[in-house]
Amino acid sequence: MTSLPKQRISPYATISQKTLSEIAYNYYMLTYATLKDRPREFLAATGLTHTEFMQLLPAFAAAYTACYPLDKTWHGKVRQRKVGGGAKGLLSQMEDKLLFILVYQKTNPLQTMHGLHFGLCQPQTNYWIHRLLPVLQRALAVLDMAPERDASRVATSPLMLEGAPAGALDGTERRRQRPTEATKQTAHYSGKKKAHTDKNVLLINEYTHKVVYLSPTVAGKMHDKKAVDEAALVYPVNSTLDKDTGFQGYEPAGVLTHQPKKSPEARS
Repeated sequence: MTSLPKQRISPYATISQKTLSEIAYNYYMLTYATLKDRPREFLAATGLTHTEFMQLLPAFAAAYTACYPLDKTWHGKVRQRKVGGGAKGLLSQMEDKLLFILVYQKTNPLQTMHGLHFGLCQPQTNYWIHRLLPVLQRALAVLDMAPERDASRVATSPLMLEGAPAGALDGTERRRQRPTEATKQTAHYSGKKKAHTDKNVLLINEYTHKVVYLSPTVAGKMHDKKAVDEAALVYPVNSTLDKDTGFQGYEPAGVLTHQPKKSPEARS
């Protein structure tokens, strides 16, 4: 099989590459330059509008410089030649770096599949994920947009108090690789999803739709209510909380909860 061309192209342009068996393969690649003028696709891929992306970009660039100083190499050694020397990587622009890590966080793909969208092999994709995740976390923390991980600080979190102390709880599951140990297989098997999963509990601000709190990751088999009980969330006094049937019986003190009920027609 012939090698694919290493060049930047539109995700909607196609390069046909024929093999010796006359089978044609199409090569696609995502870049910021070609995605920025497609608002629907940009939002679907990153979870952010272009305006929100541009608000995050300066903090992301500053966090990248703080994590990886320009006078040091990627391995932390003192740089011997001028910045910019050597081969140019596919993620050389800061916009493409931010797009890369946002798409990964939004879509949660296999590393091999994610790399195909950006013209990277799996080891390169793994490298960039581990390199850019701490940068994104640092940038979000600087902008006070990172969700709380300490349940005791939720009551005073600006994310919770923005608009009004009104939240919504939800348990989220994502597929994971099937564990090899039998005990872990049982713990992570979710009867609801019919798959092996990990679970987190999210608290959302109902006015801003921002994530206020992200719980520790637990096995997918754990019930939503047990997971939130173990988290021991502390809410603002007189706040309101929407919850689904997965949290039935969860009634934190000083909080007005609301759980929707099915109509008689839906029950029958």
